[in-house]
Amino acid sequence: MSKILIIDDEKVIRSTLKEILEYEKYEIFEAQDGQEGFEMIEKQDFDLVLCDIKMPKMDGMEVLTKSLSLDRQPQFIMISAHGSIETAVEATKKGAFDFIPKPPDLNRLLLTVRNALDKKTLVQETKVLKKKLSKKLDMVGESKGIFQVKETIEKVAPTDARVMITGPNGTGKELVAHWIHEKSNRANAPFIAVNCAAIPSELIESELFGHEKGAFTSAMKQRQGKFEQAHGGTLFLDEVGDMSLSAQAKVLRALQEHKISRVGGDKDITVDVRILAATNKDLKAEIKRGEFREDLYHRLSVIVIQVPPLKDRIEDIPLLVDKFLTDIAGEYGTSKKEIDEAALKKLQQNPWTGNIRELRNVVERLVILGSKTITEEDVKKYADY
Repeated sequence: MSKILIIDDEKVIRSTLKEILEYEKYEIFEAQDGQEGFEMIEKQDFDLVLCDIKMPKMDGMEVLTKSLSLDRQPQFIMISAHGSIETAVEATKKGAFDFIPKPPDLNRLLLTVRNALDKKTLVQETKVLKKKLSKKLDMVGESKGIFQVKETIEKVAPTDARVMITGPNGTGKELVAHWIHEKSNRANAPFIAVNCAAIPSELIESELFGHEKGAFTSAMKQRQGKFEQAHGGTLFLDEVGDMSLSAQAKVLRALQEHKISRVGGDKDITVDVRILAATNKDLKAEIKRGEFREDLYHRLSVIVIQVPPLKDRIEDIPLLVDKFLTDIAGEYGTSKKEIDEAALKKLQQNPWTGNIRELRNVVERLVILGSKTITEEDVKKYADY
């Protein structure tokens, strides 16, 4: 049951609103002035506050401003008999969901209450999902190599500098890109990832820049590309070394002019996108072979982050295994399995040519097939190396 606080110095208004909202099955609380209302908000977790503006001791705008600085942040609907367009605008700028003049229209009031509570639910769900995502994308490790990667991320993330992330397959290059985005000023905007190696060369331009209806046989309607989808946020070009030379030329133009044009179109579209790129190839060697543009390489590699292979950070394996055991237990809905020291030491002896991705797969196999506490014998039997 949603909890709603009514703050108003007029008892008749409080009683009327309480009667209406209780009939709709909401749990209602009352405060007779701003000071009392704010003290209640500090102590209790309300989903919604209906707050008068003109009140003794503390006016509604002050209650709104102070309440939205707390960890618990209810939605606010401001109500007033002295309202104006300027008042409504000020209230919404300060963070109120809506403004309703007195006497309130019943239908509008109930609709606004429902919408405000829906927004509260969405905000809470978003916070939960972000916490889950941040745990899933946690960069685990205390080795020198990972410390250097984390240190570079902290320095480069707040800027708009383009970053080239290098390293073998399975080392976590996309994870690095995610962390740069999450720690940047663009964190609330889209993060769009494109695997350039997974898209046929004849389709990569349409994927990146979009296309107009009729641009080619299967273009049945206009389509936005990844550059437009990432507007205001971050575009991650994974395996950028596999991009065709034609697409490279268009990406270079987009970086130089901050404009793109869709396939089959002649209109320039302005885009504000931060580019992060990743590759497991030696791009300097690709440049010598004529497979990669040198000017694009220099545009993309303002900062280079080298992600170390797992064989160079074996001291991180126990931490990674513990994380994977926790994650897998959560995914399977089972209790977390333990692993003994001998098993961990055995895992540290593996060359891990598939890096972290391979380690994760092996841990999952050990969880499924191994003993209640994973042993060295389980590793020998199921680790497959």
